[in-house]
Amino acid sequence: MSFPVHRPRRLRRSPAVRRLVAQTRLHPADLVLPVFVREGIAEPVPISSMPGVVQHTLDSLVAEAERAVAAGLGGLMVFGVPEAKDGRGSGADDPGGILNVALTRLAEAVGDRIVVMADLCLDEFTDHGHCGVLDHSGAVDNDATLERYAAMALAQAAAGAEVLGLSGMMDGQVGHVRAALDAAGFTDTLILAYAAKYTSGLYGPFREAVQSSLVGDRATYQQDPANATEAIREIELDVAEGADIIMVKPGQPHLDIIAAAAEISPVPVAAYQISGEYSQIVAAADNGWIDRERVATESLIHLRRAGAQIILSYFALELAECW
Repeated sequence: MSFPVHRPRRLRRSPAVRRLVAQTRLHPADLVLPVFVREGIAEPVPISSMPGVVQHTLDSLVAEAERAVAAGLGGLMVFGVPEAKDGRGSGADDPGGILNVALTRLAEAVGDRIVVMADLCLDEFTDHGHCGVLDHSGAVDNDATLERYAAMALAQAAAGAEVLGLSGMMDGQVGHVRAALDAAGFTDTLILAYAAKYTSGLYGPFREAVQSSLVGDRATYQQDPANATEAIREIELDVAEGADIIMVKPGQPHLDIIAAAAEISPVPVAAYQISGEYSQIVAAADNGWIDRERVATESLIHLRRAGAQIILSYFALELAECW
């Protein structure tokens, strides 16, 4: 009888051996927890399409941040849900607006123990739900939007955010915001550029979370899921304009883009496991079809193995507390 000369199964023979030779590892410090803070509520409000995720009050947000610190998470990405909206997203750069007030509370409470990140986009604050201001024809005005982003950046930096997550996919947004921050003396504020942000049907639960007013879609500024070369161009432009971190979003559907980004990027690469990705796993687990913790962990390992050094996930705190 002829026996195999090579026996790769030896490296899989026990949990201890598999742990020893594992090539990809997750650590809580790799993870960032996205959180929502809502104006005008007295207690946290569950998000029906994202079981286990809530819209926080200011007080419950700080309590969640303390849990994140205790679990060793790397950061928090904060999204604001205002009571009032208008065409230019005035609440976005209002120092008394819910997002900026929340950033200050977090910076004071945990800012020296975890990275406080701010979502820098207008969609939560505009009554039309788009990520920028509209021109007379109803289209998103790229250059007018850049001015709003600069104002928002200054407000968030002043509020205490250490990292600004530019998620609007406007041309030139990184360079414009970097120049505004530097001119105002915020030279140490980091920019996390959503460099390859694809339009996707998986954003649905997030729109409930931020009470989005969007009618239509964002296909004129977010990337076409059919395209890859375009993502590389966007990444290279954002790095050239001064991005400190670049991100691919959604994560799981675009593992090839994460891998390509990791190959070319001189700055850290992040990935965002978005609301629809989270909710799919939760729904399947709630039906008894899959093991929630196992599949959630596996999904983050895929992102890490593809090349993401930083992972934004709604599972971040839950999993970190299990490890």
